[in-house]
Amino acid sequence: MAIAEITILLADDHAVMRDGVRMVLEAQPDFRVIGTANDGTEAVDLADALHPDLAVLDIAMPGMNGLAAAREIRSRSPETKVIFLSMHEGEEYLKEALRAGATGYVLKRAAATELVSAIRAVQRGDSYLDPALIAKLNQLGDSDTVKLADLTDRELEVLKLVAEGLTNRQIAAQLVISVKTVQSHRTNIMEKLDLHDRTDLVKYAIRRGMIEP
Repeated sequence: MAIAEITILLADDHAVMRDGVRMVLEAQPDFRVIGTANDGTEAVDLADALHPDLAVLDIAMPGMNGLAAAREIRSRSPETKVIFLSMHEGEEYLKEALRAGATGYVLKRAAATELVSAIRAVQRGDSYLDPALIAKLNQLGDSDTVKLADLTDRELEVLKLVAEGLTNRQIAAQLVISVKTVQSHRTNIMEKLDLHDRTDLVKYAIRRGMIEP
């Protein structure tokens, strides 16, 4: 039985880093790097042309940076998921990455051990946050960011639509799922974020920059 391939676009302006990461990924029998980019603009163009399952992006790149590239990729090719591979450990970078549509964030110093796990988690619909960052955020008391990273892609979509005021029926129609499935997602979101009603959801989404007040 053939192994289902996971196709990957890799973008980093440092050739040595890019080539090293590619070697790590292609050591996996079901991973295939189908494109590499030196900057954000090239990454967006390649994602448009190749439609990879995942884009692994650096944040700091010349011209269009990784955050802007992620927003463009998610807008043009919503089926392509985004993981950031970055040297930045600051809380503000992680928050911006999540706002840009990423569902994974891995530190470059942990690429050899964490990136494969991140790709597998994101590809099956989960989010992935580097364990070192989770520990750091917990120390800082920023449980909101940790909780947001626990949401799946679909739960993030439902959260945003609920916060924008859509009914369960409208969300079901927009996402082409059943009303019952929407209700199930809402229940999971409430439990994961420790929220109690729609008002709490709206306040949370505004606080995280997911919608405008």
